[in-house]
This record gives sequence, C-alpha cells and structure tokens, in this order.
Amino acid sequence: MCTAVEKGVIYRRNDPGTTREEWCNWPDMPFEEMDNTLNVQQYIQQCIHKDPSDVDTILKVPPGQEEGVWKYEHVRQFCMQLNGLTLLLQCSAIDYTRHTLDGAAALLNSNKYFPSRISIKESSIAKIGSVCRRIYRIFSHAYFHHPELFENFETETHLCRRFTVFVKKYNLMANEHLIVPILEQKLNHP
Repeated sequence: MCTAVEKGVIYRRNDPGTTREEWCNWPDMPFEEMDNTLNVQQYIQQCIHKDPSDVDTILKVPPGQEEGVWKYEHVRQFCMQLNGLTLLLQCSAIDYTRHTLDGAAALLNSNKYFPSRISIKESSIAKIGSVCRRIYRIFSHAYFHHPELFENFETETHLCRRFTVFVKKYNLMANEHLIVPILEQKLNHP
C-alpha cells in the first residue's frame, strides 16, 4: 500500500513493495495545505501525475508562490523526467546527453547558486535560462534523430510540449532556438 493512515493523516510516500498501480496513488492535496519544504515539487508532481497533458494547469503558479522557486522546481522536474528519454537513446550522442543532464543536476543542486529551495536569489535565476538551453538540445536531438522514440515518449509525458510552453512563458529561450515544432503539431495519441 502506498499510503499509511494514522489518526486521519495520509503519509505521501511509497512503501517498499508498492505495486505500479498503487505508486503515488494517494488523494490530491490543495497547494495551500502542503506545509513542507518540498511542497512546490510535490505539487508539480501531483499535477503531472493527475494529467500530464494538462500543461496549463501544471504550469499555473499557485497564489503566493515565489516565481523563482516555481521556475527552479520546474527545471528540476524537467531534468528528472528527461532521464526517461535519455535512457531510451542508443547513439553516439548519449555521452553528451548524460553530460548535459549531469551538469544541469550539479548546477541545480549547487549550494553556491541555489542554497535554498524556499527562496532563490535573482542572480541564481539567471542560471535557469542557461540550463534550459542545454537541456532543449536533448529534445531537439531526439526529435530529429530518433523521431519514433521521441513521439512515443512525448505521447506519454507531454514533456517537450510542457517545456516549450514553460520557456516561452518565462522568456528563458529565444523563439528562433525553439526548433522542435511541438506546439504546431498534434502527436499521434493511442
């Protein structure tokens, strides 16, 4: 079982032996009721788990949430999910892909630039655009060199579409660098 109930409290964790069907299968919680230091990450993952295709809801900033933390947590989530695509790639670019994601993770976990996940300095926010440009190269490589793999992954996760909407919304990348026509096309859905 993935949730433990004690005196009406639901513990949001997956216990050892949790089946795939039970994984993260606990009731949704409003953002305002999430009172831990990882509440933004938890909320984003909850929205993705509920409906990965609902990009607008996933990217909608909850009232009162600091925008810098919101951006930071989304970029962390993109990196975590993008690992699912890179595991499928079998090509010479795999070393670059791993290096890019490892570098992004190292920067996002750096105490020098991101000492807190509760409040983020403006100077650190500038690093997010650089990370976005680097990880977008993985999407474009997969789209142009592994189209079937890309389409299957995108149909399931909507990750490139969500990433593209995210970077456009926050002006983290110039439009001319967004070369995957993800917003203009409809992917085949099962």
